[in-house]
Amino acid sequence: RILPSEKTGDHLAIDATSTTKGDRSIDRSRLRALMQREEERFVADHPKSRALFERAKRSLLSGVPMHWMVRWAGGFPVFVAEAHGARFRDVDGHEYLDLCLGDTGAMSGHSPKAVVDAVARQAARGITLMLPTEDALWSSEELTRRFGLPFWQFCLTATDANRFSLRLARAITKRPYVLVFNGCYHGTVDETFIGLENGKASSRAGNIGPPVDPTLTTKVVEFNDLDALERALAPGDVACVLAEPALTNVGIVLPQPGFHKSLREITRRTGTFLIIDETHTICAGPGGSTRADSLDPDFLVIGKTIAGGVPAAAYGFTADAAAKIEAMIASDSSDSGGIGGTLAANALSLAAVRATLEHVLTDEAFDRMIANGKRFADGVARAIDKAGLAWHVTRLGCRAEYLFRATPPRNGGEAQAAGDPELDRFMHLYALNRRIVLTPFHMMALMSPVTTADEVDDHTRVFESAISELAAS
Repeated sequence: RILPSEKTGDHLAIDATSTTKGDRSIDRSRLRALMQREEERFVADHPKSRALFERAKRSLLSGVPMHWMVRWAGGFPVFVAEAHGARFRDVDGHEYLDLCLGDTGAMSGHSPKAVVDAVARQAARGITLMLPTEDALWSSEELTRRFGLPFWQFCLTATDANRFSLRLARAITKRPYVLVFNGCYHGTVDETFIGLENGKASSRAGNIGPPVDPTLTTKVVEFNDLDALERALAPGDVACVLAEPALTNVGIVLPQPGFHKSLREITRRTGTFLIIDETHTICAGPGGSTRADSLDPDFLVIGKTIAGGVPAAAYGFTADAAAKIEAMIASDSSDSGGIGGTLAANALSLAAVRATLEHVLTDEAFDRMIANGKRFADGVARAIDKAGLAWHVTRLGCRAEYLFRATPPRNGGEAQAAGDPELDRFMHLYALNRRIVLTPFHMMALMSPVTTADEVDDHTRVFESAISELAAS
C-alpha cells in the first residue's frame, strides 16, 4: 500500500511547506535568454577563476580535482581563496553566502574555531597512530547519547561506514541481498547504484564501471511503498534494508505518516536488519531523524558533518549485533576482513569529532539552524505563491529544497520525474551571480550554526528576483 499523501507533523525536526494552486508556466525562450545573460555575467565577473580553470585542464581531469565539481553552473567552478563561518571568498575577490556548505560536509560552518584549535593541538602531538585516544571514547559516548545505539566504530567516510555495515549484516544473517529505496543516496557504495526504470530494477544511469550488476546484489523499491517492501522481504533473502529517514538527493522526499513504524515492524518480522543512514538527515536535529522521530535501527551511519569538515564517520549498532560481530571476527584476522582501515579512527579526526559535537553542532545550535531553515522555506514558499508558479519547497530541520512540481513527491520516481536541468542551472547561476551558493546537484540550502536570519532574507530577495524575471509576461 502506498500511504496517503498528507503534510508531515510540524515538530522540531520535520516539516513540509508547499505552494498553493500555482499554474503559471515558464516561457522557455525567455529562460534561455536569461540564462545566456547570466552566463555572460559570470564569465565577466570571474577572470581569475577562469584562467585557473583553463590551466587546470592540463593536469586535472576536466579541470577539477574531483569530477563532481564539473556540475557547477556557469561553465567552470569558482576557485576558493578562503572560507570562514557561512561565507567564502573566491580568487576574484567576491564574497559569497554559502548555503551549500560542502554538500553537508561543512554544516558546522567553515573552520569553526573550536575545531581549528582542537586539530592544531592534536596535529602537534600526533596525527595517526592506529591506537585509541580518549577522544574516541568521549565521541562514542556522545553518539550514544544522541542516537541511542550503545556501540560504535569510526572510519573516514559515510561510504565506508555504509559498506562496513552492509558486510556485517550479510555476515550475521548469511543472506545475499540488501534493499534500498529508489532515488536513495548512500555515498559510493556499489550496491546502492540501482534504480527503477518502468518499474524494473536496473543499474542507475551514469553508474561508472560497476564491479557487478547491482541487480545481483540489491533489491530496490519505491520509498513509502509498504506493499512493495513487504513483497521484497518476504523470501527471507535480504540481509538488511539501508534507508535514509527521508530521501535527500532527489529533493527532499519525506516519509508518509506511519511509514517508519511499518518499516521497522516488517524488517523485524522478516529477520532483516535495519540500517539508518543519517549522513544528510542529521539536519533534523542533534540526534538526526532517529532521535526526532524515535526510530529504532539495528545499525546507524553518520558521516560528513561530525568532524567540522575533517574526514570522519561513524557507525553504531545494538548490543545484540555487537555480540554477534565480536563472536564472528577472530582477533588474529581482524585486519583482513574488509572492515576498517589504517587511517580509520585516527587521532586527528577523533579530536575534530569531539570538538564538533561538544562545541559546534550542539543542541542549542540546532535550535538556531532549524529556525533559519523554517525562515528559508517560508520565504521561498511565499515567493512561489506570489509568482503563481507550480513549484513547492520542502524542509527537513535546517535543510530545505524546492522542486519544480506543485506538490511534494511521495517517492524517488516522482521526484526524479520533476527534474528540470534548464531551470536547475538557471536558478543556481542566478543565485551564484548574486553571491549566494546553493548545492549544485539539486536545489538544496543548508543552515550552519552561524548563518543569520538576515542572510536567509538575502536569499529570499534573490529568489524573488529570479522567479519574477522568469514569470514576467
